Parts: sequence; structure tokens; C-alpha cells
Amino acid sequence: MGEILIQNAETILTMDDDERVVHRADVLIRDGEIVAVGQGLATSERGGAAQVVRGEGCVVTPGLVNTHHHLYQNLTRAVPGAQDALLFGWLQRLYPIWSRFGPEEMFVSAQLGLVELALSGCTLSSDHLYLYPNGARLEDTIHAAAEVGLRFHPTRGAMSIGESKGGLPPDHLVEAEAAILNDMIRVVDGFHDAGEGAMCRVGLAPCSPFSVSRELMRDTAVLARDKGVMLHTHLAENDEDIAYSEAQFGCRPGQYAEDLGWTGPDVWHAHCVKLNPAEIDLFARSRTGVAHCPCSNCRLGSGIAPVRQMRDAGVPVGLGVDGSASNDMANLMGEARQTLLLQRVAQGADAMSPYEALQIATRGGADVLGRPDCGRLAPGKRADVAIWDVSGVASSGSWDPAALLLAGPSQVKHLFVEGRQVINNGEVTTLDLPRLLERHHHLAQALMLAG
Repeated sequence: MGEILIQNAETILTMDDDERVVHRADVLIRDGEIVAVGQGLATSERGGAAQVVRGEGCVVTPGLVNTHHHLYQNLTRAVPGAQDALLFGWLQRLYPIWSRFGPEEMFVSAQLGLVELALSGCTLSSDHLYLYPNGARLEDTIHAAAEVGLRFHPTRGAMSIGESKGGLPPDHLVEAEAAILNDMIRVVDGFHDAGEGAMCRVGLAPCSPFSVSRELMRDTAVLARDKGVMLHTHLAENDEDIAYSEAQFGCRPGQYAEDLGWTGPDVWHAHCVKLNPAEIDLFARSRTGVAHCPCSNCRLGSGIAPVRQMRDAGVPVGLGVDGSASNDMANLMGEARQTLLLQRVAQGADAMSPYEALQIATRGGADVLGRPDCGRLAPGKRADVAIWDVSGVASSGSWDPAALLLAGPSQVKHLFVEGRQVINNGEVTTLDLPRLLERHHHLAQALMLAG
């Protein structure tokens, strides 16, 4: 793969163990790995073989990490009837539309969603795919990610309790639990790479307490630990979610998770807007991770997650964009800024700094996904690098260009994943974006015409 030298960047936010911030410095990459970060670096390749990327007027950060998404949903943005609904009503409006998806919809929506993330500086994304209509399979998204070039952590989600049994999804969208477990084994055996620097790791992710049984939650936890993969689900998202748990299970979501083996460093839960102090303490003691999705939480009126309290207690927290039907866009820089603003709205202007919010978006997310090889710029770590142009309108007049979340671009200039350039001067290098947009638009129109 050779060497890449990012040369003379204005500022480098390493997010390393020492929290180094380096000015007018370089990053040297070799064969997909960070070799050095510092001043006056040089390549070892002769004859100009190394790629040199000019860093003047730029801030360099680790690639951002997305810990929660439903990539398929970008075919159903801003759907009438779902625009102003709370979570349960929103789902009931969209389930019939999603039931018309198939392999092509899953593949194309995953490509579009990952490109959108890449443009916002994301190099590693999880995905929670919990419905498989009309022959769709998890690998539809895995193949899409491989073509885009992002590091990917798909999760084999599932729904098994339909309306006739007291669940939320329609019966025709749920699966038999034996079939779910068998397919979980298939996709882990076929696609999971446990090695350092892996481009694809697979997790297991029953959708939520209101769409699967206790038995499936428990069996999935046992299976995941047997296979050495991570667990993911939605938890404590809003008041409806809490009420359902108390009515159906006689306990709060945190107790439900603990009883079924769903706490520990190999587990991360999405949202957690309504965790109480005892649940925060449980997650901190067990090192259970949280995917914080601030824009989606605002869009659905779910509330403000207690991120400050989680962080202070020691809960691992990363950021998620959530699905594009509940966020309508997928920009991780936007999520980081929203995290900063919401914590300040709730707890005062000194509740969170721009640096801490960006740290959550990079190193924090990587740690939640069990990827200490990512999310920081340090020798031996993976070469996932975002380069931000701070010479333009968004940053003009800023006294601190490194405070990207206060005055900085929301779209990346250059993006490298495993040392491969995915974005060059704001343009996608790995696929034909106009052709993808045309195909994506055609599929969305077909879904709209079907009603």
C-alpha cells in the first residue's frame, strides 16, 4: 500500500492516551497504519513514490466513529405521517413501507448512507439491521460497505414478537427465533473478522425489548459470548419505552438488561435517554457502552440523554446518527455539535467542551465498539484519518480553528480509511456517486408510488 505523508497541518488532534494536540506537524502512514505524528517527518520511499497530502490550513483528527445507525432508512426520509410522531407511532407508520424492501434496497441504501457518513468524516460505522423482508440478508449491507471502503460493524438484528403476541411490529415482519439464531451463526462464521485492523466485524442485535422475547435476548447473549462477538440493542429510549418495560417485565430497562446478560464491555445500548442514576451506576461498573443519538432523540421528542452524568460515572459513550427516518441526515460532526449543545442546555455552558464532544465522536466511539486500534492518531493505530479545511467561510474569524464544533466545516476535505483515500477534496473516490444517487432516487420513488 505504500506511504502517505500528511504534511504541515495547522493542528493535529491526536486523541491519543496523552491527549496530544500538535501544531504545524505531520502524520506518516505506512501500509494502513499510523507510523508517526510530529514535526519534520519524512517518508522512507525514494523517487517520490509516497503520496504527500498538503495540510496547510487544515485540522487533522482521527476518523469519526458512528456507533448506531439503520442504514436502510435513508429511503424513507421525511415520510408524511411520521414527521411529527413519537417513537411507537413513528414505527407503526413506517413498518408497512419497510416491509416492501428487498436486497437491492438494502444494498443501495447502505451505500448511500455510508457515503453520507464518509463525507462527514466517518471512517468506522456500525449498523443495526433488524428486518429482512423479501430475501434481504445482512451481507447486502456488508458488500455495500466493502465497495464504499468504510470500516464496518454490522449487527444481525431481529424482531420475533409481532402484534398478535403483544409486540409492536406487524406479524409479517417478524421471524421465528430458531431461524434468527441459525442466521446469526451463519453471518458471524461467514463475515466476522476478530483481528486487529479488521474491516468487518459482526455483532448480534435483537431489536428492542418490545419486539423480541426474553428467551431470544438470553439466547443471543449466550451465542455472542460463545462466538466472541458484541451485543447491541435499543434501551430506555423514551417514556413509552420505560412504561412498556415496567408493564411487561415488572422492572426498568437496566434491570431487564442485567437479568438477561446484557451488561458488560461486550455490550452497547442505543439511546439510553431515560437511564436513572442506579442504571448509570450499573453501566459504569459493568463497562456497558452507550450509543448517544442526540439529533434523533430531539427529532422524536425523546429527551436529553444524561451524557454528562454517564461520562462522569465512567460509562463508555460514543455517538450515533441513528436511522435517517428519525434523523433525516447522517452527519457525525452535526451529532457531536448537538451533543455539546444539549449538555449545555441541560446543565450549563461549562457542561461540555468542544474537545470532549469530539473525543466522544472519535476515541469514545471506537472504544464502545471494542476497537482500541481505531479512533486515535498514534503509532501502531489504524490509519483512519479525517482532514478538515479550516480556511473557508465556516471557520473564518475563528481564534481557535481546532474548536471545529464551534466554528468549522461539517464536511471533510480528505478522508483515509486503512490508508486508502475514500474522500479527496470533498469528492468520493470509491464509486460513481451521481449514478448511486440516481439509483437511490428511483428506489425511493417506487416506494412512494406504492403508497
